[in-house]
Amino acid sequence: MRWVVMGAAGMLGTDMVSAAERDGHEVVGFDRRTVDVLDAEAVGRAVDGADVVVNCAAWTAVDAAESEEGAAFAVNATGPQVLAQRTREVGARLVQISTDYVFAGDATSPYGEDQLAAPRSAYGRTKLAGEWAVRAGNPEHLVVRTAWLYGAGGACFPRTIARALAERGALQVVADQVGQPTWTRDLADLVVRLVAAGAPSGVYHGTATGQTSWHGFAQEVAAAAGLSPEAVDPTTSAEYVRPAPRPAYSVLGHDALHRIGVDPIGAWDERWRVAAPEVLGAS
Repeated sequence: MRWVVMGAAGMLGTDMVSAAERDGHEVVGFDRRTVDVLDAEAVGRAVDGADVVVNCAAWTAVDAAESEEGAAFAVNATGPQVLAQRTREVGARLVQISTDYVFAGDATSPYGEDQLAAPRSAYGRTKLAGEWAVRAGNPEHLVVRTAWLYGAGGACFPRTIARALAERGALQVVADQVGQPTWTRDLADLVVRLVAAGAPSGVYHGTATGQTSWHGFAQEVAAAAGLSPEAVDPTTSAEYVRPAPRPAYSVLGHDALHRIGVDPIGAWDERWRVAAPEVLGAS
């Protein structure tokens, strides 16, 4: 099969290209310097002959989106609309990567794939609009929501924490936001497995299983970096106010994966221990 990865230079895109290649596919990657996802003609040329197109291109500056929602909307919603139209025309399946931010973040049990979306931030609104555009524009689609991504191919929470803790000797990290740290390599592998399984079009959740807080994750990062977990103190979101509201609860359920017989990603802490040498080694 011929795969095309948009946003191939990013943290997830890099691992997506590698995962598809490991599975024996011909893979072509594009980044924003080579293909503008808002340029319908350029996108049409890029996806011509593709069997699968994975859209990892996104505006991910969550706080900046609050003041630049129009620019974020262009990348996160209009871009996917263009991709949906062009992939439908060439008969390719489109995989759209989405986010936990489409939910309000006030649940107390894992969000189901069909649960009501209620984004509280500009970023979440634009990503939800991208989901709608893909679902309306190409019947052959997979929307894969993820959260708390980290990887070796870009800036991420674990490397930031390890570096800051080594420099300062102590840190405060919020303990009242709960989610599922997810390795980009695992997410890319899940996308490959979904396509290989012929997954029905729809929404799937691509996060590790289990849950922790940012504080809990930071302590695991400290341990993996050979630093003291006790040097990471808990704090609250109220003490660390940012322009965009963060979901307090970002745990996603995996019922849709179970229904089609595709295994979810493993437990977050076990996967972190596997990932840590590569991720922290890239610092």
